[in-house]
Amino acid sequence: MCKMIRAGRFLLGTGIALSACVLLAPLPAAAYVGPGAGLSAIGSILAVIAAVFLAIVGFVWYPIRRLIRKLRPGTPRAEGSGEAQQADAESGQ
Repeated sequence: MCKMIRAGRFLLGTGIALSACVLLAPLPAAAYVGPGAGLSAIGSILAVIAAVFLAIVGFVWYPIRRLIRKLRPGTPRAEGSGEAQQADAESGQ
C-alpha cells in the first residue's frame, strides 16, 4: 500500500512537470505587425517613459527651485505678490 502511494505521488509530480514543460514551450507565432502599428506601439512606449521621467523631474526640481527662489536675496517670498506690487509701482497706483 505504501509503495502505491509513493508511486502515485511520483506520477502526479511527473505529470505536473511534463504539463508545465508543454505549456511553457515557445510556439511559433504567425503574426505580422505593420509599420503603422509598430510606430504607434513605439510612440506609446516612449510617451509613457517621458511622462514618468517628467513626473519625477517635477517632484524633484520644483521644490528645489522654490527653495532657491526663497533663499535668493531680493526676490519676493510669496509667489505672485511681487509681480503685482511691481505692476502697481510701474503704473503709478
